[in-house]
Amino acid sequence: MGALHQGHLDLVKRSKENCDTTVVSIFVNPTQFNNPEDFAKYPQSLNDDLALLNTEGADYVFTPSVETMYPQKPQMTLDFGPLEQVLEGAFRPGHFNGVGLVVSKLFHLIQPHIAFFGQKDLQQVAIIKRLVLDLSFPIEIQTIPTRREKDGLAMSSRNRRLDAVSREKSLLLFHSLSWAREELLNGADWLEVQQKVIRNFKQTDGVALEYFDLVGTESFEILKAFDHNQKSSLCVAAEVGKVRLIDNLSVNA
Repeated sequence: MGALHQGHLDLVKRSKENCDTTVVSIFVNPTQFNNPEDFAKYPQSLNDDLALLNTEGADYVFTPSVETMYPQKPQMTLDFGPLEQVLEGAFRPGHFNGVGLVVSKLFHLIQPHIAFFGQKDLQQVAIIKRLVLDLSFPIEIQTIPTRREKDGLAMSSRNRRLDAVSREKSLLLFHSLSWAREELLNGADWLEVQQKVIRNFKQTDGVALEYFDLVGTESFEILKAFDHNQKSSLCVAAEVGKVRLIDNLSVNA
């Protein structure tokens, strides 16, 4: 959705390594925002984005208007079942319907052979994989690892809205994920780990935790216990200052 950072450019780089032609779409999609204020404040920097993509060697950039993508208000909805009823789906009703609609449109218009998405939006990746499977899109989905700042914060366009104090407090997300993963791999009980993280967030002013959960990496089923033999990931969402941030970390995926 624009306001590009190195994480986005990693997708472009991987595409150029695997494909003859690389197409980048930039579109702040209104149908996936359940909060109008969040949509209005979403950072946009198209000229800077185009300069970065030119340097990176993208072949085409598709920057449609809202009127182009939605000449009429969409009437249909997409229901991803249990996959969208937890975490981001639970806290952002209608979000994944909007994601599914716009990605379907982009797939139809561009007709890629391979599409690249970042691991930071792990639940979104699962949604898109389900979309491709259920609608028989002849597209391979590749997931690219999360690009992080030197201190561990997951790169995000929303980070631009963090002031200095909130930027420092935002590290609680990554530190909590890293600590919890280490505890689980060392045999700690998941529910006890989860409760310690929740208490830590409650004790930190200016940070409001929405969820901190262990999920099956592919199914996104909420897990009540950690199993070394099951692919799982830790997922977190929190409001830091007035900026909503998400992150995740694979435990044994």
